[in-house]
Amino acid sequence: MELIKPKIITITDADKEDHQFIISRLPATVGREILAKYPLSNAPKIGDYEVSHDAMLKMMRYVAVDVDGAEIALKTQTLIDNHVPDGEALIRLEIEMLKYNTSFFGKDGSRGFLHYLIQKVSGSLPSIIKTLMVSLPSSFPQDSQPSENSKRP
Repeated sequence: MELIKPKIITITDADKEDHQFIISRLPATVGREILAKYPLSNAPKIGDYEVSHDAMLKMMRYVAVDVDGAEIALKTQTLIDNHVPDGEALIRLEIEMLKYNTSFFGKDGSRGFLHYLIQKVSGSLPSIIKTLMVSLPSSFPQDSQPSENSKRP
């Protein structure tokens, strides 16, 4: 598989060491699938890890490393684990791929789609909390005065 518009980038791992990768543009249909899955499958408490994992594996097929002058595509989980040093570096690599393949995830200081999504989710939290607070009292026993038929302790 040939990379589309390859670009060499440097990713810093958890130990602050730099690693070079070659990232690529995604083919249109693959890009659409990945971009449709990424935002919500990675949202806390909403997401589905398997969907996120599958999207990551598919996207990493368009990332390569240079090994002695040969480009090795990271097309399997084993290749990813062998060439990406840690989870932090992998997440940074995923973010760079999203930035390179979209204009709405935010580039050059623009807030973009990711910021918009976070704002929408956090903006709805107060109304969700209000709804829950209103419904909570009805789920608890009501404090009431004992009736005339109640026995006193």
